Amino acid sequence: MDRSSRIIRTSVIGIAANVMLAAFKAVVGVIAGSVAIVMDAVNNLSDALSSVITIVGTRLSQRPADRKHPFGFGRIEYFSAIIIAVIVLSAGVTSLIESVKKIIEPTQPSYTTATLIVIIVAIVVKLLLGWYVRKQGRLLNSDALVASGSDALFDAVITTATLISVCVMLLWGFSLDGILGALISLLIIKAGIEMLASPVNELLGARVPPELIKAIKQEIMTFDGVRGVFDIILHNYGPDVMIGSLHVSIPDTMTAHEIHGLTRKISIKMYENHGIIMTVGVYAFATGENHRSELQSKVTKALAAHKELVQIHGFYCSEADGTLSVDVVPDISCHDDAALYKLLSEEIQALVPEYQVSIVIDHNYSE
Repeated sequence: MDRSSRIIRTSVIGIAANVMLAAFKAVVGVIAGSVAIVMDAVNNLSDALSSVITIVGTRLSQRPADRKHPFGFGRIEYFSAIIIAVIVLSAGVTSLIESVKKIIEPTQPSYTTATLIVIIVAIVVKLLLGWYVRKQGRLLNSDALVASGSDALFDAVITTATLISVCVMLLWGFSLDGILGALISLLIIKAGIEMLASPVNELLGARVPPELIKAIKQEIMTFDGVRGVFDIILHNYGPDVMIGSLHVSIPDTMTAHEIHGLTRKISIKMYENHGIIMTVGVYAFATGENHRSELQSKVTKALAAHKELVQIHGFYCSEADGTLSVDVVPDISCHDDAALYKLLSEEIQALVPEYQVSIVIDHNYSE
């Protein structure tokens, strides 16, 4: 069974469980006159709707790429997760309004043994459902499933609080229903806001996991001739599609044919190991005892004295054109690129006056 089929199967299980729980809670809540239980039932229905949206989003995300969308429709899954979060937020706001009304004009709910049994069963079912759905979501890298599973586990905690309220009512005759409903609502709203974070960050271009960057560097450094890996940039077009680019530093003695073969091997390995469509650029590293090598060493040493620089690479000089360029990556705390460029350019220009110096202020997009 492929990823999309497993997501859909998990969502169907979630729909069935939530609809049954919502029906039970709604009936019991109306009979007992409990706002907290009725609102919990509404939340169960929102969970069922969330599963429906997950299914629709998964189906749409599997559409093949077309001319207008050459990278496919994988990002639809992020929109699905955002919609689910908005539904949770709406349910929380509605619940909060009703609970406040209940606090202002309280009524005495009545609880029976059947009520307690249903609440306890709901807690057990939600714990199992939440654990299963969230586990599948993490396994399948589905933000929508993770959100649904987390919400189910959260519901179990909320329902446990409801059970405590019931016990207080039965033992001391004091109703915490409206207050508890308000607390539940605030927790639902908080959960909805947190659910928005992951898919929104993905659409905004969140930094990829450092473990992936580390693995990419280690794998590429195993190729003969590679002296360093730089400028890794990755774009996520859905859980299954990632496109990126990077540069490798290689000896300037390699031929064009050798470079072509190396970059081709790296691209193949990145796709086979990580599913990344990778474009590979090259920096020529000066080797041997010659003027270019000495110049490279002198410039690199001067730049390395600047503590605000975390990386120096891409050195290039042309005796024929009289030009020299080098890329530097400043620390993230350095915000004035123009001032840094002016400082470094003047220093290196004075160091090698026979060349027209160009300093490229680069940035670290992956580490």
